[in-house]
Amino acid sequence: MTSRIIFEDLKIYAYHGVLPEETIIGTYYLVNLEIHADLWKATQTDDLQDTVNYAEINSIIHNEMKIPSKLIEHVAGRIIKTVKEKFAQISYIYVKITKTNPPMEGEMKGVSAVFEQHFN
Repeated sequence: MTSRIIFEDLKIYAYHGVLPEETIIGTYYLVNLEIHADLWKATQTDDLQDTVNYAEINSIIHNEMKIPSKLIEHVAGRIIKTVKEKFAQISYIYVKITKTNPPMEGEMKGVSAVFEQHFN
């Protein structure tokens, strides 16, 4: 049995980027995260111990986004690592981080880095 917990467009103001002004001014980022795990037991017990606490995942995302990095790829990797360390029962993690206002030519909704990892 596979269950999913999905965060959709979690909006966070952060200070990531290669250019010095990006780490001073900052911008909004959208974080999407999906985890897969067998959470069937929680449907029967109604016990938080039998699921993945998404409030804790939310805290992990916010804490990792607070740490300035040059690359959003680096932030995504830290999120995946920390979430998996906290919740060993996770079998899959998908993370998409979108920089909504990248300092580049052209009008766009943003630039994203996407990572997926399967665990045995």
